[in-house]
Amino acid sequence: MTKVLLVEDEAPVREMLKYALADEDYEILEARDAGEGFLILERHRPDLILLDWMLPGMSGLEFARRLKKDAVNRNMAIIMLTARAEEADKIKGLKEADDYITKPFSTNELKARMETVLRRLAPGNRKEVIQYDGLCLDPVAHQVMLNGEPAEIGPTEFRLLHFFMTHPDRVYTREQLLNHVWQNSHVEERTVDVHIRRLRKVLTPYGYDRHIQTVRTVGYRFWRTQPAK
Repeated sequence: MTKVLLVEDEAPVREMLKYALADEDYEILEARDAGEGFLILERHRPDLILLDWMLPGMSGLEFARRLKKDAVNRNMAIIMLTARAEEADKIKGLKEADDYITKPFSTNELKARMETVLRRLAPGNRKEVIQYDGLCLDPVAHQVMLNGEPAEIGPTEFRLLHFFMTHPDRVYTREQLLNHVWQNSHVEERTVDVHIRRLRKVLTPYGYDRHIQTVRTVGYRFWRTQPAK
């Protein structure tokens, strides 16, 4: 299920969007202002933020700017929802967000824009180099470096690691991993376990297998922090 953080101070707008997206595969997390938005980001890692510009206290534009300066959240997908329709405002908004929709808007248009942004920012489409400690993945060169040394890794393990590194700390079930990485729900779930073992085998000599954690009865996650010994 796709997690969506809705940062909007007007309760009727939040209720309308929750109702409009209720039949979709979205889990809606609500925040009334930027402060609540940051707290939710610490506890959860949404896939997309729907962000109002005119928030009490810190504006949505400043909220987005702070996210872009944060190493953890700089790649967070953001769609701004605002009544500010001037061209100058749109230009400012699009410098910080992935899309900009003016109020009032059609919920069907919003759904289409959300799908487009999520598809564009899917792991297979992200081109920046990703690095945690000495574990480095380059999606353009299709290469994984471990402490500066190239690793021999299969294509499925590469896609799996890419997905994990672009979606850290969040637990995914086997079914979700099949949908995101294999994009094929007809593959048996035990296939995921086989490729997890292969991925860990590649990472183990360098100690980076610690990042691939099994969450019993749930699934797997890529954990950025080394577990306490």
